[in-house]
Amino acid sequence: MSPRNMITHLGSIFATFIFIYQFRSSIEKYSQKLLTFVYPYIQITFKEFTGEILVRSEAYSAIEAYLSSTSSLHAKRLKADMVKNNPSLVLSMDGHEEFVDEFQGVKLWWKFTEEKRLYKLTFHKKHWDLIIGPYLKHVLKQGKAIQVKNRQRKLYTNNGSNWSHVVFEHPATFQTLAMEPDRKEEIVEDLVNFSGSGEFYSRIGRAWKRVYLLYGPPGTGKSTMIAAMANLLGYDIYDLELTAIKDNAELRKLLIETSSKSIIVVEDIDCSLDLTGQMKYPRQKGNKDGPKTSHVTLSGLLNFIDGFWSACGGERLVVFTTNFVEELDPALIRKGRMDKHIHLSYCGFEAFKVLAKNYWKIECHDLFPKIQDLLNEVNTTPADVAEHLMPTSASGDPRTCLESLILALESAKQAKHKELCCEEETP
Repeated sequence: MSPRNMITHLGSIFATFIFIYQFRSSIEKYSQKLLTFVYPYIQITFKEFTGEILVRSEAYSAIEAYLSSTSSLHAKRLKADMVKNNPSLVLSMDGHEEFVDEFQGVKLWWKFTEEKRLYKLTFHKKHWDLIIGPYLKHVLKQGKAIQVKNRQRKLYTNNGSNWSHVVFEHPATFQTLAMEPDRKEEIVEDLVNFSGSGEFYSRIGRAWKRVYLLYGPPGTGKSTMIAAMANLLGYDIYDLELTAIKDNAELRKLLIETSSKSIIVVEDIDCSLDLTGQMKYPRQKGNKDGPKTSHVTLSGLLNFIDGFWSACGGERLVVFTTNFVEELDPALIRKGRMDKHIHLSYCGFEAFKVLAKNYWKIECHDLFPKIQDLLNEVNTTPADVAEHLMPTSASGDPRTCLESLILALESAKQAKHKELCCEEETP
């Protein structure tokens, strides 16, 4: 073949390749359109790890929690595991298991691929706006709520500017709290309303927080109520020790590091803060330099309650306790700064009945009327009553404990009567 013919032949071959390539591209283009028309479904993949090395995707974790609660009722293949910070078994979809979910009448499909550690969501393209918007928002919100509910809650305390924690396992509930039922119901309703009011706080332009002041004599259950609050709402507790904080800047640092869905507690505020503006550390053994001065000021504390820094995070309660409310600065406890004042007083008969049920599982007894009369005349705290109701042995009986309580109340009544007589005789 002559060079000229060879060039002509190669040109023909090249032209044929170009034609085949263009034809193939056209076929693929139209086949994709045809496939879209025939198979009008969309897939979204949620991988376990984000672009950052070994950083678990929050979306993946929320979806996993959501599907663990919904798919466990319908899926045929599940896997069980113990997850860190979760006290119970967690069920989730097994590899290649498919789960059909429904939202506002629309069906969609979830599939878990164990080898690649990802979830695939499949749905019809005509529902794009519904799935991408309201549905995924619903899944992430529900998943995060389930994560909070299932997690092991923590009790934090500060050592200077750092938090340390232990597992929070206090068993107190509002059912076991020694208080009049109507007052408990009022407080529970207030707490539940607060926890579900995130959109309301956002709409009115206020930080999603609520500040409580618990006050009353020692032994009336202030710390127990805080534990009951945490158990009711599923919140962590940050026990803030003001005397261990160097200054206002350190206070702000601690506040920023607290998480949402938590209770920040400042106990015995009357003992923690010198209302002239400074606090002092107690002298420690071996400290030759004398007491150290903390420069956390009253204004710093007020800014912590309702200033700019109080808006860091969200869905938090701030709880102050005091035995002597009359000694606190009015600027600290005024309405608007302390949203709710709760007076925890001496043990009444209704509170006593709660304690009797807690300790002895009894709701009535022939000694109850006598105890009711004495409680109307004598001031005694729930802690003092509980001390007498505590069984002294496994074979103890309620009558013995109730009689012990009656003797203590009668003794307190006589002491009170004697004190009144002495006051009358004094000129």
